[in-house]
Amino acid sequence: MNKIILTLTFFLSSLLVSFGQSKTVADGELKNKIIALEMEAWKAWQNKDSNWFRENATEECLWVTPGGVSNKADWIKTGASACDVKSYSLDNYQLVTLNDKSVVITYTATVDATCGNYKLPNKMRASVSYVKRKGKWLEAFYMEMPIPD
Repeated sequence: MNKIILTLTFFLSSLLVSFGQSKTVADGELKNKIIALEMEAWKAWQNKDSNWFRENATEECLWVTPGGVSNKADWIKTGASACDVKSYSLDNYQLVTLNDKSVVITYTATVDATCGNYKLPNKMRASVSYVKRKGKWLEAFYMEMPIPD
């Protein structure tokens, strides 16, 4: 009897470990996908490419930045092209999977950019929500806040 319980316990433990590993791999792939999307978004912003935001953001997407709150129409019209971005770098990514169709990623951004007469803070923490719709991950909410020196 003890041999059967031991074998069953070993089998269940192996199954749980293997399930956990596949989820970790899947989460790693998802994290890489979302990071790639964020890198594309920043490149589009630097290049004043509003089409990226038109194609990769939900209709109800909001951007909360030091300049205020923008909806998708406003962001495409002015926000995506309002700044001169000399350089940026992104790091310290953390991804939270809310469910199979929504995630939040946070990261730090080091930026050299000016929007109109306003010089953006050099270091910021960004939080971005993505949702999966019709098989595609779309930006649903973006917010950034300065990190004090």
